[in-house]
Amino acid sequence: MTLPNGWTGADACVLQDALRLSQEAFAAHLGVHWRTVGNWHKKPSSRPKSELQQALDTALDRASDEVKARFAEARAGAPRATTDAAADAEQRLAADPNIVAALDWLDERGTREPGTARRAVASRLAQVDVNSLQDRGSRRGRVDQRKVAQALADYYGRGSGGYGRYAARFGDVEADTSVFTRSDWLDLDCPLIATHDRLKLMRAAGAAPVSLDEEAFDQAAQRLAESLALGIRFVNMPLYRLLGVDMRRESLGGTVGISSFVEYIVTMDLLEGELVDALAGGVQAGELPLRDRYLPDLDTVLDVGGRLTAGGTLALCAFARPADPFRGPADYVLLVQERSGHVINAARRLAVIPKGFHQPLVDFRADAQVGATLRREMEEELFGRHDIDNTVGDQRSADPMHPSRLSEPMRWLLGEPGRLRMECTGFGLNLVSGNFEFPSLIVVEDEEFWQRYGGQIEANWETANLRQYSSADAELVEELAADTAWSNEGLFALLQGLRRLKEIGGSSRVNMPTIEWEIR
Repeated sequence: MTLPNGWTGADACVLQDALRLSQEAFAAHLGVHWRTVGNWHKKPSSRPKSELQQALDTALDRASDEVKARFAEARAGAPRATTDAAADAEQRLAADPNIVAALDWLDERGTREPGTARRAVASRLAQVDVNSLQDRGSRRGRVDQRKVAQALADYYGRGSGGYGRYAARFGDVEADTSVFTRSDWLDLDCPLIATHDRLKLMRAAGAAPVSLDEEAFDQAAQRLAESLALGIRFVNMPLYRLLGVDMRRESLGGTVGISSFVEYIVTMDLLEGELVDALAGGVQAGELPLRDRYLPDLDTVLDVGGRLTAGGTLALCAFARPADPFRGPADYVLLVQERSGHVINAARRLAVIPKGFHQPLVDFRADAQVGATLRREMEEELFGRHDIDNTVGDQRSADPMHPSRLSEPMRWLLGEPGRLRMECTGFGLNLVSGNFEFPSLIVVEDEEFWQRYGGQIEANWETANLRQYSSADAELVEELAADTAWSNEGLFALLQGLRRLKEIGGSSRVNMPTIEWEIR
């Protein structure tokens, strides 16, 4: 039995549900790696390769009549699909170790008896309306970057002592963001190599000082229930927590400790949704109880060691291209992503790519370097390395970034000094959720790379759409900067990256106005 139009990732997941197999068991049933099944869940619109199409055809053909009936019913949109989804959510509540870790953390930090969080999430899960959640997602998408920046400016007021919100003028575009920074945190032009990239790990830092009152506990339980209902999956990986800051030109300094991903998603990550829902009219704009608790003022924002300060790095990529008789003169191709609705933060927003949380893979000390995260994110988000996607599963490789495991494009970039230029262009604290942000610029000046590998670059499940812009097209890049669909950190990275690219890229390839920033 074959599907007339071929299999999609969504169809494969429906077959998995019809067979009532876990991801690991389904992968074994097909004879594929379990990460392949995980990627179908993350990117349901994907089209499996021809050999996988055949494996899926065979699995369906050999299935029992009962399984085939469940499969056909689910694909047709019958109520069983909803029932199966609910059953999967209930199963995850009981058996998913990542959900269990979040429940245990809530009970411990909320000083509640073991099992309290599980019962709270189960109660909320039974009341969740998935259609309402999807409608809420659409409402959130209508709250643009400028509204978020203005709301946070109103909430926190003006900074002092040289601190303030990042703003910039780019041609006729005036951009205002929620990134809290200062002049000596900008234009760092810091090469992301060990002699300059020097965040240090403090292993005895201890846990972040977080406690949960009734409101915070309830909101965290609601977040977990909604994640289960929507099928959003995460892995409780370690996460770097910023403890101290020492940023200077051409030098990234400071200290980090270790936190956990579940701690972040049930505390600080809730602030973005609370704010956007208020702006979308779901709640009164003046009532932000979680923000009042976790990030009430600018003193708290700057006290990075006194709270849970997670964050990450994101980079504007610029790949040199030769002149083309159809496209035009030599330039840099700039890549921009529209984020998927399934990501933890900045869902459905524009952002530069790659973008990722700053977290260790296997070497907690060496991976504290910002450049380590960026190289990993390039492999995952641009070059197709599924085995280092820690949202899919645990990391079992002793050295996932070993030269023998690198993708062909990354191996070429690292094959000779100077082929890959990576610089951090600034630093800031995002008022949306208190995250630290390391905007960066990745430049490949050798045209041979794009000629060889440009066709192999493909975004992963975190991206809904990938766009390219030319550094020689000032009008279109200026229009891009004016788009209100940006995330605040994405716009920050775009403007700082373009500013640096204009300095180093040469007038023959880069045609755009000078970007002038200010602190407000």
